[in-house]
Amino acid sequence: MLPHWMTMTGVTIDLIRPSWPAPVNVCAVSTTRAGGVSAGRWAGLNLGDHVDDRPECVAQNRQRLADMLGFSTEPNWLRQVHGSRVRLPGESVDCADACIEDRPGRVCVVMTADCLPVLFCNRSGTRVAAAHAGWRGLAGGVLEATVAALGEPPGELMAWLGPAIGPDAFEVGDDVRHVFVNASPRAADRFRAHGRGHWLADLYGLARDRLAGLDIDCIGGGDRCTYSEPESFFSYRRDGITGRMASLIWLRP
Repeated sequence: MLPHWMTMTGVTIDLIRPSWPAPVNVCAVSTTRAGGVSAGRWAGLNLGDHVDDRPECVAQNRQRLADMLGFSTEPNWLRQVHGSRVRLPGESVDCADACIEDRPGRVCVVMTADCLPVLFCNRSGTRVAAAHAGWRGLAGGVLEATVAALGEPPGELMAWLGPAIGPDAFEVGDDVRHVFVNASPRAADRFRAHGRGHWLADLYGLARDRLAGLDIDCIGGGDRCTYSEPESFFSYRRDGITGRMASLIWLRP
């Protein structure tokens, strides 16, 4: 059951709150598509300003979210490029696929519509991070780069896997499988044959393996499928032209 929030305009917005043992001052949510003003292919709470939705609709959706969550500063919206660059606190970076914050009230955010959002925090509640991990970013080391930039002992970190395309829907070719298996033969267990030269990839499992390889053992989430839940989520793989959800994490001021 998703938590519901009613905006001042009477619109209900559904959010997913991570189930993880984060410190009480760590706040985190993932949006669904419910509660926005966008129409057509972007119908609902589209937060992406790069997907040809009407700019005024995206701005209104972002403002609704900010008002509902009580943000006093604009979230760190990134221009994501499926890489492994990490934006550090106070840094001005044009393109990045992860960001870190240690300042209360400053919000880390990544946008997705099948790719995997991964949220991090430390057990002392002084640092948070968000990473955008599609298969390219995952293979390229975005999780490893984020953990390295956090600068915490692995045992002090926890991670939450937000809504992404599930293992029964993410079809890839031999090329994608080879990238992961060449890096780690163990990754072969995360692919199921789906016709000649085609595989169903477990993006959540691949991410869990990467995090386990970093000695992070407190990992939550990873139980939704953006592709197979059209009433709740945007999905690029399913719809092509579509909106974007956001996964956000911040330290309570």
